[in-house]
Amino acid sequence: MPELSRRRALTAAAVVAAAAGPWPASAPAMAAGHHDSHGTFDEVYKGRRIQGRPAAGAGHHHGAGYAVFVDGVELHVMPNADGTWISVVSHYDPVPTPRAAARAAVDELQGAPLLPFPANRPAPKGIWSTRT
Repeated sequence: MPELSRRRALTAAAVVAAAAGPWPASAPAMAAGHHDSHGTFDEVYKGRRIQGRPAAGAGHHHGAGYAVFVDGVELHVMPNADGTWISVVSHYDPVPTPRAAARAAVDELQGAPLLPFPANRPAPKGIWSTRT
Protein backbone atom coordinates (compact mmCIF):
# COMPACT_ATOMS: atom_id res chain seq x y z
CA MET A 1 0.00 0.00 0.00
CA PRO A 2 1.47 3.39 -0.96
CA GLU A 3 2.32 5.82 1.81
CA LEU A 4 -0.30 8.53 2.38
CA SER A 5 1.15 11.91 1.41
CA ARG A 6 -0.18 15.28 2.48
CA ARG A 7 -1.31 15.96 -1.09
CA ARG A 8 -3.32 12.73 -1.25
CA ALA A 9 -4.86 13.37 2.17
CA LEU A 10 -5.94 16.90 1.18
CA THR A 11 -7.30 15.64 -2.14
CA ALA A 12 -9.30 12.96 -0.36
CA ALA A 13 -10.65 15.51 2.13
CA ALA A 14 -11.71 17.80 -0.72
CA VAL A 15 -13.50 14.94 -2.48
CA VAL A 16 -15.34 13.98 0.71
CA ALA A 17 -16.34 17.61 1.37
CA ALA A 18 -17.61 18.03 -2.20
CA ALA A 19 -19.59 14.80 -1.97
CA ALA A 20 -21.23 15.97 1.27
CA GLY A 21 -23.09 18.65 -0.65
CA PRO A 22 -23.92 22.24 0.31
CA TRP A 23 -23.84 23.42 3.91
CA PRO A 24 -27.16 23.43 5.77
CA ALA A 25 -29.02 26.73 6.02
CA SER A 26 -28.26 26.88 9.74
CA ALA A 27 -24.53 27.21 9.10
CA PRO A 28 -23.07 30.51 10.35
CA ALA A 29 -21.66 31.31 6.91
CA MET A 30 -25.15 31.43 5.43
CA ALA A 31 -26.24 34.06 7.94
CA ALA A 32 -22.99 36.02 7.78
CA GLY A 33 -24.22 38.55 5.26
CA HIS A 34 -27.40 39.26 7.16
CA HIS A 35 -26.70 41.35 10.24
CA ASP A 36 -30.45 41.57 10.75
CA SER A 37 -30.42 37.90 11.74
CA HIS A 38 -28.72 38.88 15.00
CA GLY A 39 -31.40 40.28 17.25
CA THR A 40 -31.12 42.83 19.99
CA PHE A 41 -29.85 41.66 23.35
CA ASP A 42 -29.51 43.31 26.76
CA GLU A 43 -28.36 41.19 29.67
CA VAL A 44 -26.09 41.04 32.68
CA TYR A 45 -23.26 38.56 32.19
CA LYS A 46 -20.89 37.94 35.10
CA GLY A 47 -21.94 41.22 36.66
CA ARG A 48 -21.38 43.26 33.49
CA ARG A 49 -24.15 44.71 31.34
CA ILE A 50 -23.77 43.65 27.72
CA GLN A 51 -25.96 45.02 24.96
CA GLY A 52 -26.17 44.54 21.21
CA ARG A 53 -28.36 45.88 18.47
CA PRO A 54 -28.39 46.53 14.76
CA ALA A 55 -26.83 49.94 14.17
CA ALA A 56 -28.04 52.29 11.48
CA GLY A 57 -25.53 54.43 9.65
CA ALA A 58 -22.47 52.49 10.80
CA GLY A 59 -20.47 53.41 7.73
CA HIS A 60 -17.11 53.67 9.48
CA HIS A 61 -17.63 50.62 11.67
CA HIS A 62 -16.47 47.16 10.68
CA GLY A 63 -19.30 45.61 12.67
CA ALA A 64 -21.50 45.29 9.58
CA GLY A 65 -24.11 47.58 11.09
CA TYR A 66 -24.16 45.93 14.50
CA ALA A 67 -23.22 47.69 17.75
CA VAL A 68 -22.13 45.91 20.94
CA PHE A 69 -21.62 47.57 24.34
CA VAL A 70 -20.07 46.43 27.62
CA ASP A 71 -21.17 48.62 30.55
CA GLY A 72 -22.16 51.33 28.07
CA VAL A 73 -18.78 51.42 26.29
CA GLU A 74 -18.80 50.32 22.67
CA LEU A 75 -17.00 47.05 22.00
CA HIS A 76 -15.57 47.10 18.49
CA VAL A 77 -16.82 43.92 16.76
CA MET A 78 -16.32 42.61 13.25
CA PRO A 79 -17.79 39.68 11.32
CA ASN A 80 -15.43 37.25 9.62
CA ALA A 81 -16.01 35.83 6.14
CA ASP A 82 -17.01 32.48 7.63
CA GLY A 83 -19.85 34.00 9.68
CA THR A 84 -18.00 34.10 12.99
CA TRP A 85 -17.40 37.31 14.94
CA ILE A 86 -14.35 38.79 16.66
CA SER A 87 -13.86 41.79 18.91
CA VAL A 88 -10.97 44.08 19.66
CA VAL A 89 -10.66 42.33 23.05
CA SER A 90 -10.75 38.73 21.84
CA HIS A 91 -9.44 39.19 18.33
CA TYR A 92 -7.96 35.71 17.89
CA ASP A 93 -10.90 33.78 19.31
CA PRO A 94 -13.79 33.84 16.80
CA VAL A 95 -17.28 33.18 18.15
CA PRO A 96 -20.63 32.51 16.41
CA THR A 97 -22.58 35.68 17.36
CA PRO A 98 -22.10 39.27 18.54
CA ARG A 99 -23.57 38.23 21.92
CA ALA A 100 -20.89 35.55 22.22
CA ALA A 101 -18.27 38.20 21.31
CA ALA A 102 -19.53 40.39 24.17
CA ARG A 103 -19.42 37.48 26.59
CA ALA A 104 -15.90 36.52 25.43
CA ALA A 105 -14.78 40.12 25.97
CA VAL A 106 -16.18 40.10 29.53
CA ASP A 107 -14.35 36.82 30.19
CA GLU A 108 -11.10 38.26 28.83
CA LEU A 109 -11.41 41.55 30.72
CA GLN A 110 -11.65 39.68 34.04
CA GLY A 111 -13.31 42.64 35.75
CA ALA A 112 -11.18 45.37 34.12
CA PRO A 113 -13.10 48.23 32.50
CA LEU A 114 -13.44 48.30 28.72
CA LEU A 115 -11.69 51.39 27.41
CA PRO A 116 -13.07 53.17 24.34
CA PHE A 117 -11.50 51.99 21.08
CA PRO A 118 -9.37 54.79 19.55
CA ALA A 119 -11.28 54.64 16.25
CA ASN A 120 -14.45 55.64 18.13
CA ARG A 121 -12.90 58.75 19.69
CA PRO A 122 -12.22 62.04 17.91
CA ALA A 123 -8.60 62.77 17.07
CA PRO A 124 -6.95 65.24 19.47
CA LYS A 125 -6.01 68.65 18.11
CA GLY A 126 -2.37 69.07 17.43
CA ILE A 127 0.37 68.48 14.92
CA TRP A 128 -1.00 65.11 13.74
CA SER A 129 -4.62 66.19 13.47
CA THR A 130 -6.20 67.35 10.22
CA ARG A 131 -8.81 69.36 12.16
CA THR A 132 -8.21 73.00 12.95
